[in-house]
Amino acid sequence: MTVSSAPGKVYLFGEHAVVYGEPAVPCAIERRATVSVETREDDRVRVTAPDLSLDGFTVEYGGDGDDRPDVNVAKGLVEAGIAYVAAAVEQARDAADAPDAGFDVTVESDIPLGAGLGSSAAVVVAGIDAATRELGAPLDPEELAERAYRAEHDVQDGQASRADTFCCAVGGAVRVEGDDCRRIDAPNLPFVVGFDGGAGDTGELVAGVRSLREKYDFAADTVESIGDVVRTGESVLAAADPTDDPPESVLAELGRLMDFDHGLLEALGVSSRSLDNMVWSAREAGAHGAKLTGAGGGGCIVALDRTEETETALRFTPECEESFRAELARGGVRVEER
Repeated sequence: MTVSSAPGKVYLFGEHAVVYGEPAVPCAIERRATVSVETREDDRVRVTAPDLSLDGFTVEYGGDGDDRPDVNVAKGLVEAGIAYVAAAVEQARDAADAPDAGFDVTVESDIPLGAGLGSSAAVVVAGIDAATRELGAPLDPEELAERAYRAEHDVQDGQASRADTFCCAVGGAVRVEGDDCRRIDAPNLPFVVGFDGGAGDTGELVAGVRSLREKYDFAADTVESIGDVVRTGESVLAAADPTDDPPESVLAELGRLMDFDHGLLEALGVSSRSLDNMVWSAREAGAHGAKLTGAGGGGCIVALDRTEETETALRFTPECEESFRAELARGGVRVEER
């Protein structure tokens, strides 16, 4: 059996605009999805996912021409629960030239699902890593990121970005612009995350931004302005010492840019009342800046604050179901056990 884990992520800047070729800066965080993989003697796949629904579930499929999971639960739940794992399995089989390999797969995650923290990317990255290692064909982080992107691209009907999977594979802070993905230096940023317990519909939100951008020139300008915010933020990060905690002046400038970014995303219609209320709670508690992270519509916000005030304020915000501090994950995917 091989066990691999991959971190989640927050967007410092750039979600949605990255779809249109603008840069984005996601940062890996030390909340991880862990995938255990063991080969089987047949070609079936058995997925146990204790964290992917309220009670968890186990499904088994493939092998005899029947590609539907053998489980008596709603179709939508099954497809949501196993689609990313199934895509990861296919990528691993292809990479190892083992089309008939069967697996027992267990998925555990402390990343809120569908909340904008890269839970699906982390599961796919960790799944491909564990499965290819189990088959004796481990991948380097860049190829792993590419295959994970292909898996998400297939599941999300072509609407995936390379940002999430690359960040989860290599860790740290990364810069993504189109197909160009690379790590960048960043100091120890004091992230605080607030989670409203919900999740937005990524496809619907992406389509909504596309519609606005095609209809209104000013919406297209808004998308470009997000790119300008990212480029300004990059210059702030580049001037900071990546080996030390950043001074208040750096946090203040990054926070101001995060606030700008949230306002632009809000103008594009991808925020929500719960996200906005958490953002304002964080700002009023003294956070240097706060914004939604991910596709929006519900899910998580990220703030910069090295004190306890923002986390405490979020805990007492009615719309916030959970708040936690999130350390920057310097490392990406890793083997936990063989």
